[in-house]
Amino acid sequence: MKPVRVLVVEDSLTARRYLCEVLGADPGIEVVGEAADGKRAIELCAALRPDAVTLDMMLPVMSGLAATEYIMAHCPTPILIVSSSTNRGELFKTYEALAAGALEVLEKPLGSEADADWEHRLVETVRLISRIRVITHPRGRARQRAQDAAGPRVAPQTDRASAQRFRLVGIGASTGGPAALVELLSGLPPGFPLPVLIVLHIDEPFAASFADWLDGQTPHRVRFAAEGQLLGPPGVWLAPPGQHLVVRDHQLQLESTAERHSCRPSVDVLFESLARECGSAAMACLLTGMGRDGAQGLLEIHRAGGFTIAQDEASCVVYGMPREAVLLGAAECVLPLAEIGPALAALVGRSARESFA
Repeated sequence: MKPVRVLVVEDSLTARRYLCEVLGADPGIEVVGEAADGKRAIELCAALRPDAVTLDMMLPVMSGLAATEYIMAHCPTPILIVSSSTNRGELFKTYEALAAGALEVLEKPLGSEADADWEHRLVETVRLISRIRVITHPRGRARQRAQDAAGPRVAPQTDRASAQRFRLVGIGASTGGPAALVELLSGLPPGFPLPVLIVLHIDEPFAASFADWLDGQTPHRVRFAAEGQLLGPPGVWLAPPGQHLVVRDHQLQLESTAERHSCRPSVDVLFESLARECGSAAMACLLTGMGRDGAQGLLEIHRAGGFTIAQDEASCVVYGMPREAVLLGAAECVLPLAEIGPALAALVGRSARESFA
């Protein structure tokens, strides 16, 4: 098996040497190039065609965000952001890079001593992303590809769905999720009458300002969910970092119970609570992401009579979580990402407005 070929982009010589040493020590990885600024990163990416890139966000000459946008538009390559940037402005740039096509983000180790756990995470994450077939950005090209792709597609049965009085929408996403959420929420009309609950897999501390960033990307108010708040007012509510989000007794509850599928928050935990609390009044969407979190929960909603949607393979960055749902028979509807928001709006129709009368 050929080794994974990696380009390391980091302006700090000390940090760059450390990353190269950690990656190079693994027999399945070969560091094929190093860059200290964004412009050189682009040049080496085009010349070397690596299998993966580790990329710092704060770079001279050309920022990590600008480098990501160029690479994903001209020579698409799996990108892992490795950053210590945690203030609000820098976090927003990280979210922009994820929306532009970067796949994952990993915090730099804070101490000067070697961290075996962090080193293992770095190696495993590089291995994982190197196997993902990334698509050309900007997102408009990805949208067109999804619409033009041939293959099986299931459309929503509007006659059945429109007779229901829906109470809420649940959404789960992981790798590729930031861009997918922006597109889905942008496809919902202003004034969408239902609360939308979202679980996104993104590690701390990078999740801290994600609600604020997403709020500025769509026409909807986006906030982190709060313990005990009543379910009902329209808006978009995100599970806070490190806490499961559940619906119980018509309220949002936050829990610090055990991880599910190594995730907290977990999509399954949210979806299972929606099946119990709302039954046929729940709508749920499972979007792009690695692993299988959310598939079983989507099945529970489907069994309870709720309406379930899985993102189709052509429009996914990673067809993992939606694929597991489709294999379980959990998805009543399989749609390209660009069609999910409009489909939700059409399915809700006037019945949702009447449910809050």
